[in-house]
Amino acid sequence: MKAIYFEKHGNFNEILKIGELLKPEINKDEVLIKVKAFSLNHLDVWIMEGKYPFPVPMPHIIASDASGVVEEIGECVENVKVGDEVIIFSGISCGKCEACISGKDNLCLEYFPLGTKNQGVAGEYVKVPARNVFKKPDGLSFEQASTICITYTTMWHSLVTRGKVKAGDFVLIHGGASGVGTAGIQIAKLFGATVITTVGDDWKIEKVKQIGADFVINYNKENFVEKVKEITNGNLCNIVVDHIGKATFNKSIEAAKKGGKVITFGTTTGADAEINLRAIFGKNLDIHGVFMGTRGEFLDFLKFFPKKLTPVIDEVFKFEDVKKAYEKLLSRQFVGKLVVKVD
Repeated sequence: MKAIYFEKHGNFNEILKIGELLKPEINKDEVLIKVKAFSLNHLDVWIMEGKYPFPVPMPHIIASDASGVVEEIGECVENVKVGDEVIIFSGISCGKCEACISGKDNLCLEYFPLGTKNQGVAGEYVKVPARNVFKKPDGLSFEQASTICITYTTMWHSLVTRGKVKAGDFVLIHGGASGVGTAGIQIAKLFGATVITTVGDDWKIEKVKQIGADFVINYNKENFVEKVKEITNGNLCNIVVDHIGKATFNKSIEAAKKGGKVITFGTTTGADAEINLRAIFGKNLDIHGVFMGTRGEFLDFLKFFPKKLTPVIDEVFKFEDVKKAYEKLLSRQFVGKLVVKVD
């Protein structure tokens, strides 16, 4: 099968290859999916650069999020059939430990994103455990469906499960034009919250307002903490979602109100953030570290697609233009998700 892969770590422009690799063979509890589209995540770049904390198999097929059509099922598979249009849930767990059985599979000791410790989705076919395959909601294209898993699962777990978002809350979401940002804006609005978000370019302001953001701050021109104080009349935010890291995290703590929640799941500007501990205990803050979410949560929010939650796609690339897609990802000059069409 044709696939996008690398054989050594390095810069994606230098190491990514398109070529023929063996078509996967499934076990009795697995599903073989003919991939129609996959979407990009910053995780892909970190893996290519060798920054993922575990070794990856070589040659390594990239990417974690995809949609497609069921090509073959194992003899024990009952939840889908050949020909079904499906979305892959990207969180791989053991399925049998206490965490998995209790529905907290993201706490499984073996939990990892698809395309890290195993082969990814950037090929004509991918095999996954049957429990990770969900039927695609009607009305979603394959391209839209390929963008859902990591972004919406992470944000749902952050805002709904951990943040307990509710009507009337003020929610600050950094990077509102990113994939997780656009997902978070929609989820927060679904629950009746007022959304404040940050962007780095003026041209993105109207774009994220169209997605649902109530207030947008250009962090390159304004101090976002001061703007949050102004918008909330000094009350600050019930929930702050920070996936930026070093550049923003200490100020994110400042932007949270007493008894508020600060949620972190990304470090695009670095992981060694300076933290004011006095501000954390002085304001009785809850700090939540989030690593994706659960299959149960995925099932919960899939019902809202496409009418109440709608994936935001900036551009769809051809398979052979995958390097251009990653160039755009790192440029940050886009809104929503970047997708590669497989066929």
